[in-house]
Amino acid sequence: MERQPGGRPEASRLVYSTDGGRVRQPLTPHNRRLDAPVTTPPGAPPEDGVVRIQRDRKGRGGKVATTITGLPGDDASLDALLKRLKQLCGAGGSREGRLLVVQGDHRDRLLAEMTALGYRAKLAGG
Repeated sequence: MERQPGGRPEASRLVYSTDGGRVRQPLTPHNRRLDAPVTTPPGAPPEDGVVRIQRDRKGRGGKVATTITGLPGDDASLDALLKRLKQLCGAGGSREGRLLVVQGDHRDRLLAEMTALGYRAKLAGG
């Protein structure tokens, strides 16, 4: 095997170098379809127009919260909706991106309100 000027054999390819950081070759059609359809990442809520209401206690120190996913609209409309839902339940809450979180287990109350507001809503999870 003949050596290149950098001391590497010709048959090897550089994957990482501390000199210039990660060296990466462009993707080619044989290792990635360039026209591949865009898919949602695993764990993301489906984009089917259904608002999902579920009870959650992960990452909350064992405290129960009700999460609402699949809502359409911009940030301002989501903030206004969250304020209305918190007042309805008499509880605190927050918005994490497109996810609305209301403190406590208020699934039935929120399901009735979301249906009254015209959303296609359903209870999700266990």
